[in-house]
Amino acid sequence: MTAADTSSARRDLDLSRAGIALAALGRISRSLMAFGLAICALALGVLREAPLATSWRRPVRAEFRRALRQAVAGGMMTTLVAAALVGIAMINQALLWLGAVGEERLIGSILIAVLVREVAPVIVGLIVLGRSGMPTAAETGGLQLRGQIHVLAAQGIDPFLVVVLPRAVAMALGCYTLGVVFVVAAMAIGVVIGNLVGGVAMSLGEFFATVLGAMEPADFVVFPAKMLVIGLLVALRSTLTGLTAQPGDDARRLLPRAFVRGTLAILMVTVALSLAL
Repeated sequence: MTAADTSSARRDLDLSRAGIALAALGRISRSLMAFGLAICALALGVLREAPLATSWRRPVRAEFRRALRQAVAGGMMTTLVAAALVGIAMINQALLWLGAVGEERLIGSILIAVLVREVAPVIVGLIVLGRSGMPTAAETGGLQLRGQIHVLAAQGIDPFLVVVLPRAVAMALGCYTLGVVFVVAAMAIGVVIGNLVGGVAMSLGEFFATVLGAMEPADFVVFPAKMLVIGLLVALRSTLTGLTAQPGDDARRLLPRAFVRGTLAILMVTVALSLAL
């Protein structure tokens, strides 16, 4: 073999490797884009169908109540424990050190910027993901793998209305409810503990008045929007992860996939709406 033939063979090998790498990159890009477009389509479907009374037939209402109970009641204790830890670690210490320098009035703006806008959405979103999103992925994955989704469609029942809609609305409302509980409980526990240990000289009423006075009009919109959107996306990503399960997928594959997708959704929503504010 001549030197020219060797050089040509090497070029062909390099081109073949580059083609394989580009093909793999293309498959990943198409998969991510298809999943993102499917999420957008499901979200639009939820926004269109949720206000319609005809969408909420008895089986859908029953599934909604079950999903809401799972989201709120299932995550309430975890939310309260997390709120207590955050209140003691963050609010109590912030009040203690700000009081030491005579700057207690800054506590409101600090907590709004850190606790309400950033910490609460992430922690509550992860709680909803763990308590509701992961079971949803496993449940819908089982329905898909056992062929029950196709059975519903064959019976003339829209799987979107029975499987997706009630879970999406329930998790959105549940995430918002737990977010409010988390913020209020964290603040109250932090102030109470601070007063008990003697490091805080501010009453609970004065504290909440200071925090409310530091809130801007946008905060009354952005915080609910964050919690509702996070709950909605956690539900849609978990449900779609289950509905796109392939033969051979099991809980060991579906649950990590749902956790990663849900976590990325929580972080993206938090960052995007924080930048919008």
